Amino acid sequence: MQLVHTAAPAVRRDRLLRLPEVEATTGLRKSSIYLLMKRGQFPRCVQLTARCVAWPESAVLQFVQDRIGEAKQGGGVQA
Repeated sequence: MQLVHTAAPAVRRDRLLRLPEVEATTGLRKSSIYLLMKRGQFPRCVQLTARCVAWPESAVLQFVQDRIGEAKQGGGVQA
């Protein structure tokens, strides 16, 4: 008789950031975050309760890394 262990795949850990943390991480303010969300240029928030939203940390960090990558490729703001 052979026993086979079938472990469930590991779930990637992520945390949810509230607006002040998102602002601090991105350097953007609330109005810019919501405008970019409306345009589809910023990660969508997750509805936690009727009056509470948050953003997946991984999505916010990816947004920041994408902006850094664009700046390195010459896509930054020209003076």
